[in-house]
Amino acid sequence: MVSPAIATVIKMMETLPEETQSQVVKHLREWLLELEDESTWDESFARTHKGLYKAAQDSRKQIAEGKAEPMDFDRL
Repeated sequence: MVSPAIATVIKMMETLPEETQSQVVKHLREWLLELEDESTWDESFARTHKGLYKAAQDSRKQIAEGKAEPMDFDRL
């Protein structure tokens, strides 16, 4: 079942030249892929949020206790 919003977009696109329709479809596909990627990132972040928060707390504690040293990027 097509929602009213999608039906409206389809009607608008039908008035466009075929080449323009193709361009719109290309842009929509790219945009939808970006949305999907963002959704995947959000889900991944939600799963790891507690672990990242704990790691940040541990790092702050080590810095406060003098147990941490600055990163030496030349040694990587």
